[in-house]
Amino acid sequence: MKKAAKWGLGLGGLAMVVLQFFGPRPGNPPAVPGGGLMASNPPPPEVAALLRAACYDCHSYETKFPWYSHVAPVSWLLASHINGARDVMNFSDWPHDDPALERGALKHIVHQVETGRMPLASYTWMHPVARLTPEQRKQLADWAAKAAAAVKD
Repeated sequence: MKKAAKWGLGLGGLAMVVLQFFGPRPGNPPAVPGGGLMASNPPPPEVAALLRAACYDCHSYETKFPWYSHVAPVSWLLASHINGARDVMNFSDWPHDDPALERGALKHIVHQVETGRMPLASYTWMHPVARLTPEQRKQLADWAAKAAAAVKD
């Protein structure tokens, strides 16, 4: 029994080493020069700070990858989450040239922040700076609602 356990652990360890050579490599695509939310529709500094602390790691091309993002299979999970988040909303690729999309994105921010769906609890657990107080949630939602109302067709 001990011999089988040693073989199992050895093969498991070897599998973990082999996994490191496969899968996604963390990184950010190049940001569009002069693009993005902060360039096209800059929020007040305190709201910009909230967005950067609570949202930008997943919803932009400015992701800061921690050391564990380079270790499979965690790297696969993080890449999947980040790619999914960027597909839903990407502050680096802000739809400032389409008023309907921009208004919709801002209203989406309001809904996600007010309902507590964003930032994800699984993210804030590892990134306490991303935890939003009720006051910060209100400040962020109020800004997004006001910005959505100000978008001109």
